[in-house]
Amino acid sequence: MLRTIFFTGLFAVLGFMALGFVFKLFLGLMGIMVFLLISSLKIALIGFVIWLIVRIFAPDTARRMKDRWSGSSM
Repeated sequence: MLRTIFFTGLFAVLGFMALGFVFKLFLGLMGIMVFLLISSLKIALIGFVIWLIVRIFAPDTARRMKDRWSGSSM
């Protein structure tokens, strides 16, 4: 009976340790995902600003770039 109680406690402690490890790993992966999301949003914002500047100061160049990347509407 003492052995059963001991092994039950041992398995509970090992389970809590494994659960803690899984959550630490999960939080690390979530941190990496948030970092990549923020980085991609910054890059998209910079690209939008550059596109807006080109569109304001050189509309023909902006039209050619749009036709090259998305195809013409005709």
